[in-house]
Formats: sequence, C-alpha cells, structure tokens
Amino acid sequence: MKRLALVSLLVLTLGTFAPLAAQSSSCQVGVAAAAVGFWTWAPESKIKVYIVASDFEPNEPEFLLAPLSAWNAVSQLTGSNVKFEYQGITDRPLYCENCLTIFRGEVFDKSKRHLTELRTYSAARNRIMTWAHIVIDPRLTNSKTLTNALVHELGHSFGLLDCYSCKQNTTVMIQFKSVNTPNDMDRPSACDVAQVKVVYQSVMVQLKRSPHPQPLVVDEGEEPVDDDTPVVIRKP
Repeated sequence: MKRLALVSLLVLTLGTFAPLAAQSSSCQVGVAAAAVGFWTWAPESKIKVYIVASDFEPNEPEFLLAPLSAWNAVSQLTGSNVKFEYQGITDRPLYCENCLTIFRGEVFDKSKRHLTELRTYSAARNRIMTWAHIVIDPRLTNSKTLTNALVHELGHSFGLLDCYSCKQNTTVMIQFKSVNTPNDMDRPSACDVAQVKVVYQSVMVQLKRSPHPQPLVVDEGEEPVDDDTPVVIRKP
C-alpha cells in the first residue's frame, strides 16, 4: 500500500504547493512551523466524519471528536473554510465523496514511533482529496494521546508535513516521544494556522489554473523513508 506510486505523488505535490512559507520570524519552518506540501480537502468543503465504533472503547470517541472542533474553530482563519461534521458510527471504512473514516488498524512501527496513518485518494488526480481514512494502531490507548494524534493527522489533511525538528508547543506536527505519551498539542497553533493559510492560497491558485487537471503518471518505487508521511492510495 505504501509503494511509491506514493513518493512520486508526494514529490509532485511539494513542487506544486510548497514554494511559500508563513512570513513570520516566529514561525520559522523546521523550528516552529511545519513545511507544507501534502494533499488537501477542497476549499469550502463539508467533510462527513464516521467512526468504526467496534474498534474503540465507549469512552474513546469523545477524544477522537475533539480535534474536529479544534480545526473547525480555525477554519476561517486558515482560509480553507473546511468544516468537519460528525455523522455517527459505521461498521466499515467508507469511500464516499468528502468522507473521513476513523478506525483502528496495525500501523505500529516501534523504531519510528509510528502509531497513526492518514490514507487518502483523489478521484480527479489533482491532489484534492476525495475521501480519507485515519488509521489508529490498537496500541494507542491513552486518551490524551488519541486527541493529539488525531489533531496531527488532520493537520496532514490541510497540507502540513511532519516537523520532527520543531520545538515543543509550536505545531501539532511535532513527533511523539513514545507510545501513549501525549505531545500536549490538542489544537492547531498560530503557526499551523499561518501555514495552512499559505497552503490554501496556493491551492486556490492551482485550482484556477487547472480546472481540468490531467491524470498523473505514477511509477512504483521504494517504501517511504518517513513513516508518518500520509499514504496515497487508489480507490479499491
């Protein structure tokens, strides 16, 4: 699933959406702000969110839903105007337009402290996400870490990349120190807002220039080096 059909797409995305950065000395990329470049939800979209209830304990959904509200709260500030709308439970991952399904799956990598994964698909091959899945490893059980991890993965869906060199409390894209250890980032920071705003300025320009984008030619390659890079997959 992670074969780099994926890296080819990600490199193309970086070339398209990442020429800019937040113009603030306090939001230096790699220090206090994440670089940008991944795929995004369409501007102004309403994302229907579902949880595979059988994968979680009865008290866990509230910790999964809090990050939705946190990102909704900055929707206008980021310029995305994307809103998440919780629809309820499902018995399986969904592939509908503007759908996000949260469920558990084996994605753990001890050497890389990898416990969650964003998987997504673009029907138009234009780096605008059609649907997405957030997969949470069963080993992740700490309630606060669940929230931190969901905020992080949603950050990927707004074009933010991992920032393992960033200082604590500067961005939701920082690395987790260990399994079930919270990173204390339960909502987007000011630098996250600034970076997502840059992303969507570029997205809007790109969409205006390419209303009918050509399909991408994808070559297979090696496994990604960065374990937390969102995974782009074809629709089953």
